[in-house]
Amino acid sequence: MKGPRRIRWSVAALLGVLALGGCGIRSTQVPVDAGPAPSRVPCEVTGENVTPQAQQQGIPVRVYLVCATQLESVDRTAPISAEKAADGRVQIAQALLDQLQKEPSSAENEAGFATFVRAPIVVTGPNEGDPPGTLRLSRLPEDLPSTALAQIVCTFAESRAAATDGSVLLGGPGTYEPTRYRCSAGTKERPDENVPTLGSLPSPSGTG
Repeated sequence: MKGPRRIRWSVAALLGVLALGGCGIRSTQVPVDAGPAPSRVPCEVTGENVTPQAQQQGIPVRVYLVCATQLESVDRTAPISAEKAADGRVQIAQALLDQLQKEPSSAENEAGFATFVRAPIVVTGPNEGDPPGTLRLSRLPEDLPSTALAQIVCTFAESRAAATDGSVLLGGPGTYEPTRYRCSAGTKERPDENVPTLGSLPSPSGTG
């Protein structure tokens, strides 16, 4: 009698294994933690989304926004006439600054872009005695978040707002001396770190 009983137990065990497999239960010896899903923001506005901006009146500009913790360039149209933009560095700097203070469009949002430059910030020309090419912001540059300052510096550096050597001379309100900033590859990769400078340029004594 032991033989048939042993066979019945073997058949029951086999049916139990098959039942567990049919229910989708899988045995595992080592738990696997795959971690969070990777970020898949494209950081690129598609051509069809750029078309409406291209139809706007103004001049084409390039500004730096934040995407995936880095600075990435975005092409926009600034509502300023070519004649006014040609008047000087201050006009084009203000047009760029206005673009940086705008919230990203829906297409830019979908692509993962954001801006850390918060309004209101305006730009004016140099004080008397400032080095040529100085731009003065209504807020002290060093008081701005590092990422916001990096956006401004890199945007200005690749435009007519830059000095002749590609650096950006920025000062704040009052008689605070301007500082020469530069946009490096590291600035674009790590905008939350301090923006590189090329030293302060004090105004000549007796001016202000």
